[in-house]
Amino acid sequence: MSNRRPVEDGTAEHATCSPGTGAAANAEMVVPASGGGPDEPPDEYDELLDALGRTEEQDQRIAVHEAGHAVCARLLGHQVGGVTVNPDPILGYDGLCWGVGHAEAFSDGRGDASDVRAAISPMMPKAGEDRRPVADVFGSVYSKCIEFVAGRAAERLLLEGEPCTPIDDLRQARELALLICSSDDAIETFLAHCDVVARDLLAPHGDILIVLSTVLRIKRTLNGREIDEIISDVVTRKAMAIERMRRAEWREAELSAARFRASCDRLDALRLPSSAQDRVR
Repeated sequence: MSNRRPVEDGTAEHATCSPGTGAAANAEMVVPASGGGPDEPPDEYDELLDALGRTEEQDQRIAVHEAGHAVCARLLGHQVGGVTVNPDPILGYDGLCWGVGHAEAFSDGRGDASDVRAAISPMMPKAGEDRRPVADVFGSVYSKCIEFVAGRAAERLLLEGEPCTPIDDLRQARELALLICSSDDAIETFLAHCDVVARDLLAPHGDILIVLSTVLRIKRTLNGREIDEIISDVVTRKAMAIERMRRAEWREAELSAARFRASCDRLDALRLPSSAQDRVR
C-alpha cells in the first residue's frame, strides 16, 4: 500500500455537513460484502474484488491505511486532495492519498520525496551553522513523516495482526528524514517517534477512521471536499450524541432530586403528629 503523495500541502478549514445526511449517514446502511449463502450469485463488490485480485480483508486494510493518511493530514492542518483504494499498475500503488496540486507536482517531476530532498538538501545548514533560518523545513519534515507512517498506525489501531511493511511510505519518510538526520540510527529512531505520534493523533478518532474507510470501500475514490464532509459529519454526530447523553443525565439528576424532595416531605408529614403530641404533654 503506497502513499506517493507530494509533500507540498497547505491548510484548510473543515467543510460542514448537516447531521443525519452525507456519506457518513450512508455508511450506517452498509451490509457485509460477502453473500448470505454459497448458492447466491456474487454481488458487484465480489466481482470488483475478483477483478482487482484482492480479498475483502486486503481491501479493508488498504481502505483503513489510506484513511489513516487522510485523517492524520487533516489533524495536522494539511489539505488533502483526495484518496483512492483503486490500484494503479503503472504507478505501482494499491491505494493513494494525495495532497492538493499533486498532478502539477508529478507533471513537473517534483512529486516524490526524493525530489524534494534533492532540491532542499543543498540549502540545509552544516554542522555548527545556525538552524533557525530553516526551522520551517524541520517542522515540515516532522509533520510529513508523521503522515507517511499514519497509514500503518491506522491499521494497527483498527485491525488485527501486524500490517505489511509500507515500503513506499517508509522510503519517502526516510528521504525526508535525511534532511534533518545524519545517520541510519537517527533516522530509525526519528521514524519510531513519528510512529508513536501518529498513533496518538489517530487513537481518539477511531470512529472517523471506521466511517471514512467504509465509505471509501463503497465509493472507491473521494476528493478533499468529500473527506472533509465525512469528518465533519462524524464529529457533528458525536457531539450530538454527547449532548443527548448530557441532557439525559441532567434529566435523571432532576428526577432523582424530585424523588428525594418527595421522600423528605413524606417523612416530615409522618413526624408532625408525634411532635404535636409532645407539645400537648
